[in-house]
Amino acid sequence: MSGLSLAEVALLAVAGLAAGAVNAVAGGGSLVAFPALLGVGLPAVSANVTNAVAVLPGYLGGSIAYREELGGQRGRVVKLLPTTVAGGVLGAVLLLATGDALFEGIVPFLILLSCGLLVAQPAISRRIQPPEGARAQERSARLHALTFVCAVYGGYFGAGLGIALLAVLALAIEDDLQRLNALKGVLSLVIGLAAVAWFAFFGPVEWTEAAIVGATSLVGGQAGVVIARRLPATVLRGIVVAFGVGVALVLLIQR
Repeated sequence: MSGLSLAEVALLAVAGLAAGAVNAVAGGGSLVAFPALLGVGLPAVSANVTNAVAVLPGYLGGSIAYREELGGQRGRVVKLLPTTVAGGVLGAVLLLATGDALFEGIVPFLILLSCGLLVAQPAISRRIQPPEGARAQERSARLHALTFVCAVYGGYFGAGLGIALLAVLALAIEDDLQRLNALKGVLSLVIGLAAVAWFAFFGPVEWTEAAIVGATSLVGGQAGVVIARRLPATVLRGIVVAFGVGVALVLLIQR
């Protein structure tokens, strides 16, 4: 797509900044960026593929800002790398096989699912108790199976991916939640890279829109880590959920 107006450029820039921050704080940033891409006229599949490219810098910015919490977690990343890459690519393949018409019908329900995950995340975090001896559980079949499902979802749509991943990691690995949040960010980045590698060759990426959202999401991702360390995410979570539900309802009405 070309010929963006100044207002559309501003909309995408603000959406990218917000999406990067939201992904670092609580997950669900695509609930901001994806509707903005729809709003400037992209078809559903193209908007989703472009969003997948655009949010990558935000994940990178968050991972850079979380480098202290990532200390000592290289082994976990390496062990989960093949699982996340395979799932991300499979999700991308499934998305491109879906087609615009079917995907447009699915999108409102995927957004509502993502909102549900965002609402449930605090309760999940409080209730989850990893099994005894879970410090070695990054090798467990259960963790890899659940991570693979999350990765497929992330390659296919991605909104709420970080929330689902954090819940899965907390189920299997005993560690501080901030460190697991940092690990979640790296795995989200890997899943996104795997999907985007496929999209770059076979997907309808709108590179101008992706560049605008991506540039500001990088800044938002780093800023979001500062927020995540200092402030409760309750208000931000509520705003994102309200926005996501509103978008889903509008899409359902327009069907």
